[in-house]
Amino acid sequence: MRYNQLGNTGMFVSEICLGTMTFGTGGENVHWGAIASLGQDGADAIVQRALAAGVNFFDTADVYSLGQAERILGQSLRNLGVKRQDVVIATKVHGAMGDGPNQRGSSRGHVMDAVDASLERLQTDHIDLYQLHGTDTVTPIDETLGALDDLVSSGKIRYVGVSNWQAWRIAKALGISDKNGLARFVTVQAYYSIAGRDLEREIAPLLDQEKLGLMVWSPLAGGLLSGKYGPGAPGLGAGRRATFNFPPVNEDRAWAAVALMREIAQKHGVSVATVALGYVLAKPFVMSVILGVTRMDQLEQDLASTELKLDEDDLARLDAASALPAEYPGWMVERQGMGRRPAPFTPQ
Repeated sequence: MRYNQLGNTGMFVSEICLGTMTFGTGGENVHWGAIASLGQDGADAIVQRALAAGVNFFDTADVYSLGQAERILGQSLRNLGVKRQDVVIATKVHGAMGDGPNQRGSSRGHVMDAVDASLERLQTDHIDLYQLHGTDTVTPIDETLGALDDLVSSGKIRYVGVSNWQAWRIAKALGISDKNGLARFVTVQAYYSIAGRDLEREIAPLLDQEKLGLMVWSPLAGGLLSGKYGPGAPGLGAGRRATFNFPPVNEDRAWAAVALMREIAQKHGVSVATVALGYVLAKPFVMSVILGVTRMDQLEQDLASTELKLDEDDLARLDAASALPAEYPGWMVERQGMGRRPAPFTPQ
């Protein structure tokens, strides 16, 4: 297991982060019922195996099974006798946690209420990484950032991050934080996979410029890249994609990548899913990849990606098969910037 800096901080996290969206039962909630199925005993086994493999990073959210995931994770760490300082716990705030108008979003009031509820469910006195789970189009950004900064000062949270924001909004928030001396985002949690490389257009350059750590969610595109679907597979007859077809992908590019991954998987003696994860882990802007599993064999397959070494030819072919189409203004920036690149130096 390799460990990377949590953004531009002095904390290190495993390149594999165990996600907990599958923890809980979902109850009567149709959305979470299609995703979550792990009770306490099943979660304990998964957490124990992840810890044994060197995973020290765990990601959850208050909205996952409406609090069940946080509660189960907290209890798992207690059941397994894990020292608090040996793990990095990340959770999120934004989603609706009740029917009231103030039980959702990123207002100061909801953030302050939500963090206390998360601390209670997780059975801890602090959260290592507290992330905004989505865009609140009503609350001013500076109100939210002020609340997060107060929580850092209080010791309830140690670092702040953001998920599912546009690049311009992240840049604006960083500017506000720098101007007002507030705690700034250290991580971005975003969707990225070989079937969905849109992040490379604007967010990846921002990560590099601002020294932000990227946490990748759904690196298998909601199971689409598991090997169960696409060319040479039976299709959407089983698995989560059969009932919850998310995230959306361009299937032409996805199936081209899957066909090539089958070939590369055979070459390395691994699964298609392992190749898909290995591809993401090979990207220099990726800090950690979040894995959500319901079975031990899935976890073993995913952990194998840390041992996979895709060669330059593998990566070049996979890049070509999944390449994004040119998009404005990117193609114009590239065209106009060519004359500004210095010619390679050739010694005489």
